Amino acid sequence: MSYEVYAGKIWTDEMWKSAEKAYLARRKNVRMQLMFKRYLDVAIASLALLLIWPLLLGIALAVRLSSPGPILFCQERLGKLGKPFTIYKFRTMVDGAVNIGSGLATFKGDPRVTKVGKFLREYHLDELPQLFNVIRGDMSLVGPRPLLVSSLNTYNDVQKRRLLMPPGVTAWEAVNGGLENSLEERLNLDVWYVERWNFWLDWVILFKTIPVVLRKEGVYAK
Repeated sequence: MSYEVYAGKIWTDEMWKSAEKAYLARRKNVRMQLMFKRYLDVAIASLALLLIWPLLLGIALAVRLSSPGPILFCQERLGKLGKPFTIYKFRTMVDGAVNIGSGLATFKGDPRVTKVGKFLREYHLDELPQLFNVIRGDMSLVGPRPLLVSSLNTYNDVQKRRLLMPPGVTAWEAVNGGLENSLEERLNLDVWYVERWNFWLDWVILFKTIPVVLRKEGVYAK
């Protein structure tokens, strides 16, 4: 039986599954919608990758030429029911940036961000490889944003509910301030999404994401 230790507590697979069962019992008639959500995720992500593969190749080449280092930035994040997974993004900072300056935190004007990386971040193009995460089942197109594994140490019992659904490429918190909000505000917005989720809410979030991207909002923490 696998388990993880967070904040001095042991969370077994059975405990996470019990929490998920309670959630589904509380949210009646949502199970079929969640199944359809998964099918739609795979269909849309697959179609998107078929349509934008030339763009992905162009970005990959630009990242490679912009500075030495790998094309992709891979990092462990929290997935559904607290299971970690490897998230994929286009690299936007110099290689080894996490060991320089402010570490994992980035800010506007951060000298570790490359010129190509700045453009990718502004229009959230660095997130496109997460479509592969969606197809793999690590993520959904819409869901709570995938945070660092270490962030679970800060969750209270209510905020842990955000892990009852797969993390998303975009999120309710992302269209309501994103990184401009505090971590606690972001966690609470994610819980709001999970507790009120329905199929149509995802479409609202997807459409709200478009102006957020065009206005370059929520790129850096304040």
